[in-house]
Amino acid sequence: MRISVRFLSVMLAFGMVAGASGAMADDLKVMSFNVRYGTADDGKDAWPLRKELVLKTIQDFGPDLLGTQETLPMQADYLRDKMPNYEYLGWSRDSSADGEQCGILYRKDRFEVIQSGQFWLSETPDEKFSKSWDSSLPRVVTWCHLKDRKNGDRELVFANTHFDHRGETARQQSAKLIRRRIAEHVASLPIVLTGDFNCGDDSVAFRELTGDMFLKDTYRSLHPQKSAEDGTFHGFSGKPGEARIDWILTTKHFEAKAATIMHDHEGERYPSDHFPVSVELKFNAE
Repeated sequence: MRISVRFLSVMLAFGMVAGASGAMADDLKVMSFNVRYGTADDGKDAWPLRKELVLKTIQDFGPDLLGTQETLPMQADYLRDKMPNYEYLGWSRDSSADGEQCGILYRKDRFEVIQSGQFWLSETPDEKFSKSWDSSLPRVVTWCHLKDRKNGDRELVFANTHFDHRGETARQQSAKLIRRRIAEHVASLPIVLTGDFNCGDDSVAFRELTGDMFLKDTYRSLHPQKSAEDGTFHGFSGKPGEARIDWILTTKHFEAKAATIMHDHEGERYPSDHFPVSVELKFNAE
């Protein structure tokens, strides 16, 4: 499979592909999980002590599609080794071979990759390792154009990202960039977008992505009332933070049947400093 970061040319090709008609034979289970980078000095919460719980949390839900953030190559290797039914896609966001990735895992028995790649959240998105605005680090979107073999060879695009944790302007501009690329090049295909967006659902970035129902927030569609339990960052404490910063967004092609902020833990141990989020989707035939 040839990997390309030239998202523009690929997306132009996507625009010529029409979605198949009819309902999906199976629901689609999607998960987004910031796994906390594995070399962090986390003491009792260090990666070697929680990696089995990360694996168990994923396997217990059994996603068809999984987007991970802060994934180092050695963490990707662990998941790849322990989850042989999945294929992994991900590349470093910076020039270091050991840099963080926005990883994608998909079920090999269900999906076939048509094409995949990565672009940078910057003013020059096809320039490797680029950053712009007030971003503190290079940030990326990893994406794949998939054929769903269990559903009449239906095609969809799955994308995963991690917005900057410091730059407010960078988050806003990143949302605009993603929206522009989707609107221009893949409007005819179903889209699922996962990520750690480092801002809540009252942010400009959120409104940019969901305004005019461009993308739908799967969690809020089923849980319209905000709650103190909605926060997804908890710093290994198990106590929800103020904001729900991890989202799963989709185009109108999908309807959420169930959406959960996953509080999985074993005793005082949590799999990550973020609660993973998950959704079960039904395809809308309209």
